[in-house]
Amino acid sequence: MNERLAIAIDGPAGAGKSTVAKLVAEKLSFLYIDTGAMYRALTFSALQQGVNLHDENAMRTLLDTLNIKLVNEKEVSKVLINQEDVTDKIRTNEVNQNVSLASSHQAVREEMVERQRELAKVGEVVLDGRDIGTHVLPNAQLKVFLTASVEERAQRRHEEQVKKGMPSDFEELKADIARRDQFDSTREVSPLRKAEDAEELDTTHLSIEEVVQAIIELAKARIS
Repeated sequence: MNERLAIAIDGPAGAGKSTVAKLVAEKLSFLYIDTGAMYRALTFSALQQGVNLHDENAMRTLLDTLNIKLVNEKEVSKVLINQEDVTDKIRTNEVNQNVSLASSHQAVREEMVERQRELAKVGEVVLDGRDIGTHVLPNAQLKVFLTASVEERAQRRHEEQVKKGMPSDFEELKADIARRDQFDSTREVSPLRKAEDAEELDTTHLSIEEVVQAIIELAKARIS
């Protein structure tokens, strides 16, 4: 593999970006950078500390106090905030419902993008999020945009939460995902949209393995 190859995976909430990106990185021996987890970490901290998620300045000030670290250990990706492991704590419904708002502030996104670009400088990276191909890494050699129906995405998230022993309401998840789609695609700063040179993959009827394989084939084609 080309040591400078960067793979950007974008798509709406629940499209399976993190799961797929993690596996692609693992199979290619690339570094996986979970940008969504970085925004979740900030959201979790704001909720924990009672910071107003609507207040851009307060959110930016909070971010300055957070050392958000992503650690890839074998098959597990851990998220640390100031050395505390918050991997599971950032995946609750409360964080799900507030992360779009927390990540909509320009000052927050500018700082996060700088951190993400710094992490990506090593090359051989896979990043996933909402604006990787359009904003964070516009020069990424491979851009993939994952989609799936709202019903399918809600079902996946429901199964994921049940598997982890977390409370889950399918109808609530469906409404939440539809709401996040609307919010993410209409926000002023770095809205969710497909990059012009991105390959679109509808994953509604594909298994995780099929999606991973499709992206690996695209990566191989880029460097052949």
